[in-house]
Parts: sequence; structure tokens; C-alpha cells
Amino acid sequence: MASHRPERSRAVLLAALLASQAAYSQAGAEVSDKPASAPTGDKEVEELRRELEATRKELKEVREEFRAQLATQSAAQAWEEEWVEEKRKLELFVPDGYFRVRPDLFHKFDLARQPDPSGFPLFPRSPTSELNRTQAGVNMRFRFEPTFNISEEVRLRLQLDALDNVLLGSTPDYAYSRFALVGYPYDRDQFSIFSESQVPPRSGLNALQDSISLKRVYGEVSTPVGILRFGRMGSHWGLGMVRNDGNCPECDFGDHVDRLMFVTEPFTGIYVTPMLELNLEGPSSARQGGGGQPFDLSNEDDAHGYVVAIARRDTEQQARAKLENNLHVLNYGLHFTYRIQRNDPAEFLGQPFQGEGGELKGFGYVPRGGTLYIPDLWAKYERKLFSLELEAAAVLGTIGNRAQTAGEAETTDAAQPINVIQFGGVARGEYRLMEGSLRLRMELGFASGDDAPGFGNFPRRRGASGVSQAGDIDGPQFGCRATGCDDTIRNFRFNRDYRIDLVLWREILGGVTDAIYAKPTLEYKVAEGFHLYASAIYSRSVYAQSTPSSVDPNLGVELNGGARYETEDGFFAAIDWGILFPLGGLGDTRPTAQGTQLDGPAQALRGAVGVRF
Repeated sequence: MASHRPERSRAVLLAALLASQAAYSQAGAEVSDKPASAPTGDKEVEELRRELEATRKELKEVREEFRAQLATQSAAQAWEEEWVEEKRKLELFVPDGYFRVRPDLFHKFDLARQPDPSGFPLFPRSPTSELNRTQAGVNMRFRFEPTFNISEEVRLRLQLDALDNVLLGSTPDYAYSRFALVGYPYDRDQFSIFSESQVPPRSGLNALQDSISLKRVYGEVSTPVGILRFGRMGSHWGLGMVRNDGNCPECDFGDHVDRLMFVTEPFTGIYVTPMLELNLEGPSSARQGGGGQPFDLSNEDDAHGYVVAIARRDTEQQARAKLENNLHVLNYGLHFTYRIQRNDPAEFLGQPFQGEGGELKGFGYVPRGGTLYIPDLWAKYERKLFSLELEAAAVLGTIGNRAQTAGEAETTDAAQPINVIQFGGVARGEYRLMEGSLRLRMELGFASGDDAPGFGNFPRRRGASGVSQAGDIDGPQFGCRATGCDDTIRNFRFNRDYRIDLVLWREILGGVTDAIYAKPTLEYKVAEGFHLYASAIYSRSVYAQSTPSSVDPNLGVELNGGARYETEDGFFAAIDWGILFPLGGLGDTRPTAQGTQLDGPAQALRGAVGVRF
């Protein structure tokens, strides 16, 4: 691993910083000290302005590098922090995070479709009136990601969310008073309109989750041969198509894994990382109540992942330096997972959580016998004027028993094996004009599909027959139907935080799967920190049988546009608008729906305002 830079380099950086500051101040003084009566030529003024701008840019670069040396942070964000060594931190406690508030407005997302044959709507409708097809609200999140530097080599990292995506106005004090016992302090309001205050969300009382949620905590130790990380941490790789830590201010989900990992750099720029992931441990002794240390009741129901990642990666500073010198940057890597499970406590995990205590029984084990192989390739080639980034992944394996319950596992029909064969990929190119102010992008994506009815984003969505039917929006991608038995799951699913639009895949269908899409985008930097963008997304299904129409693979054309603004002191704001023009794939071809047309287009208006720190 690369060693910490000596104190001498810090002195050089400090001297450069002071020199740049002095030069900038002197240049500014020359402008301000000119007497008003002294005429200055336009060329001279313009030249002086260019010098000031160049000095300001140089000062900003030196300041950034100086801060990077004093503040020890990973050389880049997101997945890069899994591969790049931490630099020295002088502060014991380093706060990080953001606060956001997001207003949303959805219009005609149901497209006036009837519920599918299994009884599920395309999008939830208003419970007050079917004529009300506009839904609006405001949500918030406070994310806190501090780092505790125990020493120069030992760190502790956390991710804590408060009021995570809580809808403003969703927890009034009246929510307690309706269920108040005699003498309970919140029994003053008889009608909800009298509510004057909001109360903290409490799981099981007035919300589905508590107001504060500790999502990640892990330790990090720098050793002479690499970095050891252990605990519950984020997982991210490449473009985030498969593994996405959800760290962007617009993300809603994020992958959290219980993991032991070791990052080593055997050769300069080459990172090798073996990992052990504990995906599932099954029932524990905590249900007995007794307190103290819980333990796993059985090792036969665990699902563990054995992972190795090999990446060639430049730090952000290294990449920027190469591009400024008209050199190319080539980074690439392979992330491979081998995951196994013998038995599945299906009924235990599939039921709502019950309180601790009571008799330990009724776990409902299914002899799953599952094995998955998940290779994920990523590469990025970049020059000063253009870049090309690719990610391709597969999910391959077998599930020895498809039964959903212990009772089904004893029947011949339900206990059949299933094959898993899924492929997905993204290619994203960018060309830069006007010194990077104008950017043209093209993104192409593919997620393999399955010819079973429904898309497969929500495979546990079952109709009365236990399998998906022709015309269903979603459902399981295997099972026995009148046409025969299907023993393979082929639909590849993108991570839910990998978003390509505002309406179709993000909201209506719940994620990219069984799809081919093309997305051209134009982005223009109006000023520093202020960007405008516009994009168009054409989407179609791989199999027409998967669509709600069952006959047409074309899903829709969506137009997105918006603006982004962010200041150096952390304030950010955004506005996005999307309009979906549905195509035949979203139509309803059932005899009961003949003569009806999709009532669109569907539109979304989103805003965001927040503060990073």
C-alpha cells in the first residue's frame, strides 16, 4: 500500500496555498486600486479578468489538495472507498451527511387501467375517489455519516438516518389519541383537524419504522499490508447497476451488507479484496426472550457469500491529473460472488415479525439447496473530451427446491428445482464540448427477460392460482400453467437505486427488468454549480408476454428535464419534470377492457432542496 506523504509535502502545499492566495489578493488589489479617472483598455481589462480567473482556479485546486492531505478521506466516494487507502486524519470526529426535503407530484400514473387478472393495479389509486388521479406530498431525510478516528490507523464509521423519507404531516398527535387508553396523555383531540403537532414516528404505533435508524456501522484498520473492514457497511460496485450503496442525495434504498473484507494493493493501482458476506443466519435465540447474547440456532439454514474483487483504479486526483495532461485513464475490475444455502427458514422469514419470547417452533424449513454465481465486470475509458463506461453482470445458478412453505416442500410438484440464468448490462458514453460546459451522453441498457407473464420485479405477488397469469403486471417468473411448467428464472433486475427515468421504471414498474432501453441526454453548465439537462428514454420489453398487454413489447417514450444548483458551502436544489407517453405494451387487451384507451400521458414533478455537510 502507498505510505502516508511526509511532512515536507504538507509544507510545500501550504507554501503554494499561501503564494496562490497572495497572488490572488494582489491581482484583486490591482483592479480595485485603479483610480476611477484612469482609463483602462477593454483588452487590458479582459486580460486581467482572465488572469484573475486562472488564479482563482489555481487557488481552488491547491486548497482542495491541501485539505485532502489534512483531512484523511478516501480518495473518492461511493465504491472507490472500498479500494483506496485512507489518508491520515487529524480530527477525532469528522461529521458528514446531508439533509433533504423533496416535494413530489404524480399525475395519471395509473393510466386508467383496470386491475390486472390477479387483482393488482398498475399504480395505487386514491382511496377517496377514483376521479382523483393526482397525488402530491413532501418527504424528508436527515442522513448522518460520521467518522470516529480512534488513531491514525483505526477508524469507526456510521450511517444513521432520521425521519427517513417521512411524509410531512404523516405522524400527527391525533394518530396516538385514537388508540389512547384511559388517562393516556394524547387523548385531547376528537377530530384529526384539530391536530397542532407532529410526533416522532414509532414502529408499530404510528409508523412502519422508527424516527431514527442506524443502518451501518463498521470498523476500519489500516495495516502495513492493507485495510481491514468489518461490520455492517454499504456495498457498491461499478455503475451501481447490481450493487448500489444508495449514497446519492436522490437515492432511497441502498445495499447494506454484513461483511468481513480486506483491501490490499499488491501492485500500484491494483486492488485485491477478498470478502465474506453473511446474507442470512435464520432464527436466533433472541425469540426466547432471556436477554444477553443471542446466538444462531442452526448453521444449516445460513446463506453466505464468498466474494473476491480485483480492480485497477486511479484515485480521483490521479485521474484528473492525467486528463489535464491529455493522457487517457483506463480503469477496470471484476467482482465475483459465490453464494450458497442449504435450508431456507421460509415460513419464519415470510411472516410478520413477532415479539420475543414464546416457544421456538414453526420455522417451516424448506431444503433449498441453492447455489448462485454472480460475476460483474466493469470498465471505464476516459480522455479529456470523452468517456466510455461499461458494466455487465450475470446471475447463474440453481435452486434445488422451489417450494415456498414446508408443506409444499413435501409435494412432488412444488419440490422441483429451478435454474437461474440472468444477464444485464449498461453502456454509457459522454462527449464534452465548450470546455466541458456542454455534454452529450448516450446510455444503452439491457436486462434479460422471462417469457412468463409479468415483469418479475415483485415475484412474491401471487394471484389466486399461485402463479402469474397473462396480462399480469408482475408476479413469479416460474411455475406450472396450462401451457406447461416453467423451471427457469431469466429476468435480470437492476438495483432499485439505479434509475434511468422519473416515471415508468422508477415509480410504475419499480425497477428495470426484462427491458431494452436507449437514453440520449444533453447537459449544459450555465454557471459554476448550475446545470440544466434534458433526456429522452425509449423502453421496450424483451418479451411481449411479460407486458400487461401480453402482445406488444413497446412500453413507452419518456421525456425528462430539469435543473440542478449547488453551492460550495453545501446548499443544493433541484427541479425535475417527466412525462411518459405510454405505448401498446402497457395497454389492456382483455375482452372486458375492449374499447377503453390508456388515459395518459403520466407526469411527474419533483423538487429537492437540502444541505450537505
